[in-house]
Amino acid sequence: MNGFSALVLAGSRGGADPVAQAAGVSHKGLATVGDETLLARVVGALMLAGAGRIAISTNDPQIEAAAIAMASAGGAVFIEPLPATVSPSQSVAEAFATLGAPLLVTTVDHALLQAEWIEQFLADTPPDADIAALLAPEPVVQAAVPDTQRTWLKLRDGRYSGCNLFYLATARAAAAVELWRTVERHRKQPWKIAGVLGIDMLAQYLTGRLSLDEAVARLGAKAGVKAAAVRSAYGLAAVDVDKPADLELVRRIAAAQAAAQPPPASDG
Repeated sequence: MNGFSALVLAGSRGGADPVAQAAGVSHKGLATVGDETLLARVVGALMLAGAGRIAISTNDPQIEAAAIAMASAGGAVFIEPLPATVSPSQSVAEAFATLGAPLLVTTVDHALLQAEWIEQFLADTPPDADIAALLAPEPVVQAAVPDTQRTWLKLRDGRYSGCNLFYLATARAAAAVELWRTVERHRKQPWKIAGVLGIDMLAQYLTGRLSLDEAVARLGAKAGVKAAAVRSAYGLAAVDVDKPADLELVRRIAAAQAAAQPPPASDG
């Protein structure tokens, strides 16, 4: 799918970010892997996957400056900064109102992001889905990167890790983003989240009675949309940079990938 719009979340909840501190930069998106910043790596993958418009949601002046510099060198791809808001869900809601559907959403710390993963995700999203999320099964993640620590969703059919890739396929996906905003507003009040999502659904999740597809479909139904879970065949898609150890991990992986690349052909 060529010419799609994409949103890169590069906001901040405030306070010192440990990755940025470890890298000596104002925002973790400016930390480097190889000779590229995390921001440049993510934007580059989106461009290779065929994005025609890329918005970078940020409240960091240096990230914004980098986005503007990328825009001048982006060629046919339109790159623009957008102001981040107080939460990721609100930033997505406001960007979605500006960019419209379909919209691919990812994060600036998705340092290993590959165009192939994006293309496969878009191809595997059911044509009738309003919104889709990419998740990686535990065996796939463990096979690719056994030394990573992930947060797992524990479901009847196994454990899954989120891959920081979401596809808002239709305008109806705005309702799902609004449900996310509601849950995020109540993140410190779990009884209110239970009221929003339903005690029965939470009980079935906590007791391991929901499969991944059932859980995502029921969340979508709460918002009045058709939601789909797409399983990734790429375990590295579950790796992001939340802490300094993650940054060192992706640097090692990226260095190994670069070393495995064949040398450029000689003109002679």
